[in-house]
Amino acid sequence: MNASLLKASGVTPSILRNALLALSVSALASALAGCAVGPDYVAPKADLPAHFQGSAALTQRDADHGATGLPSEKGVALDRWWTNFHDPVLTGIVEQALAQNLDLQAAMARVEQARAQARAAGAQRLPSLTLDGSVTREHQSLESPLGVVARNLPGYNRNMTIYDIGAGASWELDLFGGLQRSAQAAGALAQAAEAQRDGVRVSIVAEAADAYFRVRAAQRRLAIAQDQIDTDARLMEIVRLRLKDGLATARELAQSEALLAQARTTLPPLRIERETQLNRLDVLMGAAPGTYARRMSVATQDDDLKARALTIPAIGDASAPADLLRRRPDVIAAERKLAASNERIGASLAEYYPKLSLSGVLGFDTLAGGRVPSVATFQPLAALGLRWRLFDFGRIDAEVAQARGANAQALAEYRLSMLHATEDVENAIVTLVELEQQRKDLASAVDAQTRARDSAQEAYTGGTVSLYEVLDADRQLLTVRDADARAQADNARAAVATFRALGGGWEADAPTLAQAK
Repeated sequence: MNASLLKASGVTPSILRNALLALSVSALASALAGCAVGPDYVAPKADLPAHFQGSAALTQRDADHGATGLPSEKGVALDRWWTNFHDPVLTGIVEQALAQNLDLQAAMARVEQARAQARAAGAQRLPSLTLDGSVTREHQSLESPLGVVARNLPGYNRNMTIYDIGAGASWELDLFGGLQRSAQAAGALAQAAEAQRDGVRVSIVAEAADAYFRVRAAQRRLAIAQDQIDTDARLMEIVRLRLKDGLATARELAQSEALLAQARTTLPPLRIERETQLNRLDVLMGAAPGTYARRMSVATQDDDLKARALTIPAIGDASAPADLLRRRPDVIAAERKLAASNERIGASLAEYYPKLSLSGVLGFDTLAGGRVPSVATFQPLAALGLRWRLFDFGRIDAEVAQARGANAQALAEYRLSMLHATEDVENAIVTLVELEQQRKDLASAVDAQTRARDSAQEAYTGGTVSLYEVLDADRQLLTVRDADARAQADNARAAVATFRALGGGWEADAPTLAQAK
């Protein structure tokens, strides 16, 4: 560019030299910014066994499913495990809870906040540009400092219009990576928030399924109790007829009446259980109690549905404890928080070093609006700032110590989350396997006790046994049938707990821990 062009454009050689100097400083700063102080994050190794202790028992349990005619499904998709119960009512409840649950909506909002904070932290490393302009109309006081001096000058005009137009830029040079570390910490916290959102999703699915199976259990137990009440009422009528014929005693009639009343006392607790779990489902679905669950209650009142045993799916391969690193949202969140605490150490260490900032303003300033903009009113400004905390009575030392302490805490919490995750899986597996065996034994007990009760009642009608034996057989049958209904629901709930412990209920489309650095 020749001198005439420079003059015509209003850019002088000195301005050009300053611009070239600023570009050189910027290039140097960019090169230095690649060197960030502080430890680089390395994901800790998990000291975990190769297999769960209960994995062999779980494999055998799944094989027994196939042998007994129950569904045997290998490779169950953990992200939608509830569909493997083959219960359309359950599937509808879970999908509605995922669409409307307020806890999940709050968790999604927290994710948006964390992502916004991460974007803001990343933007701190980039220049900021501003555009300012103002027009000020002023009638000068003659008694002001300026008015006292200027009022005696010839041609003094008290009315002034000030025009100020400018564009400014500022940039903090991240020489030692403090801003970079802060941005990386914010990004890791955003990933932790995403994992916590997935954890809320897992909890909602599991809670909805658990409440549903408790409703089913209460309904089935109510049906069993009502059957027992009907049977006891028929028995009481038999005793009354026998008493009329002189074949029974008043004591036997009183005993049959007491047995009937005792059977009726089992109804209120079961109704309470059913209603509270229905209310729980409504809240999980983001609605006031009585909104949706009532329809679910009607849908599950079908006699065939109440009588049908719950379908408990095979769990499939429980894999290894190390797989919890990528499946359990709470473990993922703990690891991301650990990464963020590591980056904060670097951000704190960067405070030991100087901070440089570049700023500049290209503006026009005049009292006469007719000459804006022009070379005469051009008013540029450039500044190079330095801030260095040379002596602050140990504040930086304290900040670094606090960051290292927070990192040690995050590491302990991460390891603890791994231990708790492994514990959850082990407990869930042993509970599921043992309840499965209990369920089989109770099914056999129900069949045997039903035959014993029927035989005792026939013998009592024939006059070969006393009423006491009939009442005792009846009481035992009620107990074992109720226990069987509870065991079936507990078995289904144990399967839910196992899927939850394995981290099922969310779609693993996000980067794994090995990638999320």
